Amino acid sequence: MLKEPFQLINEQILLLNSWNNSKLITGFTTKNGGLSESPFSSFNLGLHVNDDAQTVATNRNKLSELIDFPTSRWACSDQVHENKVVKVTNKMAGSGVYDYQNSIKSTDGVYTTETNILLALCFADCVPLYFYEPKKEIVGIAHAGWKGTVKNIVGEMVHKWTKDENVDPANIKAAIGPSIGPCCYVVDDHVIHFVNDVLQGEHKPYSKVSAGQYALDLKQLNLQLMVASGILKENIDVSHYCTSCSESLFFSHRRDKGKTGRMVSFIGKKESIS
Repeated sequence: MLKEPFQLINEQILLLNSWNNSKLITGFTTKNGGLSESPFSSFNLGLHVNDDAQTVATNRNKLSELIDFPTSRWACSDQVHENKVVKVTNKMAGSGVYDYQNSIKSTDGVYTTETNILLALCFADCVPLYFYEPKKEIVGIAHAGWKGTVKNIVGEMVHKWTKDENVDPANIKAAIGPSIGPCCYVVDDHVIHFVNDVLQGEHKPYSKVSAGQYALDLKQLNLQLMVASGILKENIDVSHYCTSCSESLFFSHRRDKGKTGRMVSFIGKKESIS
């Protein structure tokens, strides 16, 4: 097995360091080291799960301190399991940090060409997808549950970069973060129908476990879509972490039966921020 690309640096954060850029901060939080109480114990960063809003704000402030990136420069979106991708500009900095209603609306993929903007999305089993183009210094992140995946949010991100930013997909580095694995993610024929449609004859990233039930590997599915979009396989890092299995580290919507907190995936380029 290849080395895990997301390394735990303290009880709250895993960082991706394989892209060798000191200005880049790319990572994923754990569920530990915060102030939220059960069932959101303890480092819940989701504003939309009925946790105490002030506690979530305190947890977000803690993350800001840990990564040295002020919340006034974060950009958060209202995730709806679709494939819309939005370019984040400086005027959008601060969106959705403390007020969920102020999030970038109905958006599951964000990217920026700006420095000192942290793109931050919430997760609790869905797949965090990270994108980086080192020549133009563009960064992006996407939230891919099964719906966003089969709607090919990967392809939407790459298409937008190609069309609007003149990026060659072969220059894009990508990473697939901690998310639920096929060990814990069983879906039905309805989901598999959409998976088959988006794959168009590619190797099937699922196996039948019983009549009408399939163990689906969402990471592998997104990997195949990245390659189909033109990203080179050797430029893609894939986490081995399953958020459902790793109960001591992560919240899991499926394992915790919907009553749980949220981790945050984040990526940003930073210079000195006064």
